[in-house]
Amino acid sequence: MSELGARGRVLAADLSAALGVSPDTIRRDLRELDALGLLRRVHGGALPRGGDAAPFAVRARRAPEAKASIARRAAALISDGEVVILDGGTTNLELARALRKDLRATVITTSPPVAIELARHPGLEVSLVGGTLRHDQLVTIGAAAVDALRPIRADLVFLGVCGLHPEVGVTTEDLEERPTKTAMIDGAAQVVGLADHDKLGAVMPVVVAPLSALTTLVTDADVDDRVLAPYRELGIEVLRA
Repeated sequence: MSELGARGRVLAADLSAALGVSPDTIRRDLRELDALGLLRRVHGGALPRGGDAAPFAVRARRAPEAKASIARRAAALISDGEVVILDGGTTNLELARALRKDLRATVITTSPPVAIELARHPGLEVSLVGGTLRHDQLVTIGAAAVDALRPIRADLVFLGVCGLHPEVGVTTEDLEERPTKTAMIDGAAQVVGLADHDKLGAVMPVVVAPLSALTTLVTDADVDDRVLAPYRELGIEVLRA
């Protein structure tokens, strides 16, 4: 699995030679891993699995401890006086909850749940970006959202990540969400990707940006160093929660 995460594709013939087992054994193992949702079997080998495209309410119940630890680590990156953009997503919602109570900053978000959480914070100036509400993901998208984000020069953007792959880049499941995310990235001094281990090596249908667009990756402590090596090689600061 680490080989697949690093290279983006594995060939059954290569695995057979490297492991010293028959091609039939490799094909059987790939079928079983596909059935478990750990990869996507294709003719001659396998590709990374798709990321998590479930509705917001479903994703909010997954890996809560990992998301909370990532959020606490990410919250420490924000300093007083900064302009911060929080993308949508369940990990960014945890980040909104993890901000220190005495923080003084300006926070802009495309996520109504994040904005509601931030409204409880006494020291923040909060702006909710308007646009068309994506009901399954609970984020605003469309021309109005993009126009609102374009003039903003944020110190930090915390990007909601559906899939993150060393070769493919930052990916999402929704083509209409892409312009909003790219507008966030284009105006930011630092782009922070928040991704637990399930999202690393995952590929969704729509490419948002190359991996080099990230300056920092915050992930959970369980990720193997071999999986993180390609990210570090690209000059991305990797922080374990």
